[in-house]
Amino acid sequence: MPELPEVEVVRRGLASHVVGETLVDIEVLHPRAARRHFEGSLDLQSRLAGTTVVSAERRGKYLWLVVAANDDASGPLESIVVHLGMSGQMLVQPADAPDEKHLRIRARLGSGTDLRFVDQRTFGGWAVADLVEVDGSRVPIPVAHIARDPLDPQFDAESVVTAMRGKHTEIKRALLDQTVVSGVGNIYADESLWRSKIHGNRLTDSLTRPALRRLLNNAHAVMGEALAQGGTSFDALYVNVNGQSGYFDRSLAAYGQEGLPCPRCGAPIRREKFMNRSSFSCPKCQPAPRVRRG
Repeated sequence: MPELPEVEVVRRGLASHVVGETLVDIEVLHPRAARRHFEGSLDLQSRLAGTTVVSAERRGKYLWLVVAANDDASGPLESIVVHLGMSGQMLVQPADAPDEKHLRIRARLGSGTDLRFVDQRTFGGWAVADLVEVDGSRVPIPVAHIARDPLDPQFDAESVVTAMRGKHTEIKRALLDQTVVSGVGNIYADESLWRSKIHGNRLTDSLTRPALRRLLNNAHAVMGEALAQGGTSFDALYVNVNGQSGYFDRSLAAYGQEGLPCPRCGAPIRREKFMNRSSFSCPKCQPAPRVRRG
């Protein structure tokens, strides 16, 4: 699943190209693309046809479009929750452009263009959801449990530090917990930990408040830098609404750099297993915690 910078790149593209557009007609071309909409494909199509996109929103790695029955945002609002999955793309295309091989949903826009959801691996999809108010913001019901992310203007770092200090778990596990702090996935967790000189297996309650603040500041910085470069694209599946890839992968210091010299000290970056995935760190700059023997 793409992480915060990649999703924000898509959100900005949708805000520029789709907000204010009417969804004239919706076609669900693969049933899996609507499987999270429990009422089914036909209901999704009928509920969205004729609605107007009011805004494009994001919290952490979760993306949605707010739609209204007309262009009056004071009227009843619903959301289209967009699950990008492993390979989902939201593309704005001319209506006469050839269909993509893995086109799953097509929305005809009032301007005569298409909003297309393309998903090779079919893990993603769309769902219509009501909006609810959570900590001062309106979010779709499926996103109500997700915490604010470090790039959110209302992100409260001190509250997150307190929550982490109150846990007894590995710090990388806490970073990946979207109910504690959202938007951080495997890539940016490893990069933030490397910048902070903290091994991912360190326990949250063993770290000082200043160390945790520094880690959150580094998460904010690294994701901001990635966003400025269009995100991290390891293959052609991660693109913006115009089909362009990001290039932050060229700036990664730890993630995916196994055996390469640490940019800070020169020691070879190591790869370790963590939560059925890989963690990358510097054995010299980020020493693993000692294992206490009984």
